[in-house]
Amino acid sequence: MGRRRAVSWRHRARYAFDRTLARSTGALLGWLAACCLAIVVPVSTLLVWTDPRAPRSLTERLVAVWRTSAETLRLGGVTGAPLRMLLSVFLGLIALLCVSTLVGVITTGLGDRLEELRRGRSRVLEKGHAVVLGWSDQVFTVVGEMVISQVGRVRGAVAVLADRDSAVMASDLNAALGVTRGVRVVCRTGAPTDPAALALLTPAAAHCVLVLPGDDDAADAEVVRVLLALRALLGAGAGPPVVAAVRDERFLTAARLAAGPRGFVLDVESTAARLLVQAARHPGLVRALRDLLDLTGAEFHVVHAPDALGLTFAEISSRYEEVCAVGYLAADGRALLTPASGARCGPGDRLIVVARDDRPPVTKREGTAVESTVMAGPPDRQRSFSKTLLLGWNRRAPLVMESLSRTAQPGSHLHVVSGADDGPATADAVGPTDDERVAVSYHVGEPTRPDTLRALDLFGYDSVIALAPDAGPHRARPDDKLLLTLLNLRALEEETGQALPVVAELTDHRSLALAPLGPEGDAVVRGELTSLVMTRIAQNTGMAAVFEELFAARGGALALRPASHYVLPGRVASFATVVASALRRGECVIGYRAHDARTPRREADVRLAPGKAERRVWSSSDEILVVTPPDADARCPGAASDERPARPARPARPDMLPEARQGREDRPARGPAPE
Repeated sequence: MGRRRAVSWRHRARYAFDRTLARSTGALLGWLAACCLAIVVPVSTLLVWTDPRAPRSLTERLVAVWRTSAETLRLGGVTGAPLRMLLSVFLGLIALLCVSTLVGVITTGLGDRLEELRRGRSRVLEKGHAVVLGWSDQVFTVVGEMVISQVGRVRGAVAVLADRDSAVMASDLNAALGVTRGVRVVCRTGAPTDPAALALLTPAAAHCVLVLPGDDDAADAEVVRVLLALRALLGAGAGPPVVAAVRDERFLTAARLAAGPRGFVLDVESTAARLLVQAARHPGLVRALRDLLDLTGAEFHVVHAPDALGLTFAEISSRYEEVCAVGYLAADGRALLTPASGARCGPGDRLIVVARDDRPPVTKREGTAVESTVMAGPPDRQRSFSKTLLLGWNRRAPLVMESLSRTAQPGSHLHVVSGADDGPATADAVGPTDDERVAVSYHVGEPTRPDTLRALDLFGYDSVIALAPDAGPHRARPDDKLLLTLLNLRALEEETGQALPVVAELTDHRSLALAPLGPEGDAVVRGELTSLVMTRIAQNTGMAAVFEELFAARGGALALRPASHYVLPGRVASFATVVASALRRGECVIGYRAHDARTPRREADVRLAPGKAERRVWSSSDEILVVTPPDADARCPGAASDERPARPARPARPDMLPEARQGREDRPARGPAPE
């Protein structure tokens, strides 16, 4: 063995010091005292010996050194017999210990309190506030709308409870919302399924409670447990209105039973799929939907109008100046949209309108006449089938296919292109569709690859729906694949000089600003529109029946029609004339969008509920936003073909995929695409 290396004195001293500190708190105090004396006593001695007025004798100088050191250490400066000096030191040490203990107790108490506040465990003592339970991608939209609803209250507040760090939640919400205009956003940490944690938010005194589903597979079961916890805390049928959402319709019945009579539960996935299909059929409808559902500007309201009692719906539609009537909310809670012109407003009925607020409507000014001479004639009801391309796959894809199949014209075609790892890509995997009116074909191909897209007759489709894959362990950012697909589609648009009517469904709201969309493209954030529906129901529970009829029962009753369907192009007409012309077709006009060739449709503003007296020159490119009657989809299933002429048959390109080459005359067989 080699000779052992000698250990330096410095390492030995450090090791001895570390061993001493590890013994006890007393050893640490001893070292602190020794270090203090090693500094204070020499410095005090130097001060005394360098003082010209210092005593001459050694004894007196040592006493002066003692007094200086004692004053520095706050031990007292008593002199005399050694016993008196020791007692002075003892009292000084006791005083120092008491002060140090008091400082430690105060510091520990403040630290514990700050830690409790940081963990979000203190009770929220508010009244009339909004309560949001759970955390998901919907929380930013929901909290933002609730902040707007609380503006103007004396103590406006939104309380959020989730099983996350409250400081992190507050930081994320502040970054997303920005200025909250005097409304406090309070975050608390706890499991929403625990009644004790729910009690922190004082839900019994809240204005409304919203329950959000999470992003994992057990999210819907968690929602049911949260609703049961609320029921255990508040009692059945008591407390504020509760609005919840589930992702799987299999949990819908259980969630509604758990919510009780004051609860409203939405099927997020089905509603999102229907809204996505509506957006695909009507380019630019997404902007109108956001404007109609948020709490700024004009939106749907249920209002009391005593002067409307006994009037027909036609008389009500032309009676009010800045209100667009769309139906009745009956006394029993049923919503009747686009009623017959002769349907009268009965006792207990309230009006369903699009207006800027829920105040009683103001009667129209005199002199606003309906000019029947500029009304357009009945449009041609001949409808053609549609071709739709579905790129990508996720858990909402079957619901999108179902909505397309249920409202499509016989002879329509749906072509699904998805990667092998994205999900089912064959008819056997998805299951047969109930409606035989739509021919469905499948192709296994990666939509992110340019060669896959080039093999498709992209510009032969009436609409293109692009879906992001579901998030998973290997897909931390599922929007990345969708953004790559949109980039390839945009490159093909620029290469050919043609615009594609693309609607993309994103999962992250931060991806919206990054989406490379063309002039006819649009994007929706998953859960954004359904979150807005939840907030509107939370503000007015009467809107639940309205939205159920508007988005669920009919599969989507909103449409954008060319203005030439209602008034003659190039003629001056009042908005009241457009309303009357649409009413003759059983439709209710709620706004319009003026044509601007320089602005993409997705960015063009829809003017909601303008004054009936407003006059303008209507062009054929202007669009009218209407609520359609219940049988509109049966008469006119393909809204795309309702607004665009049927495309002429195109010769098949040699590099086109077999599914895209299938003729429109014969329905193709279902199943995997031939190779």
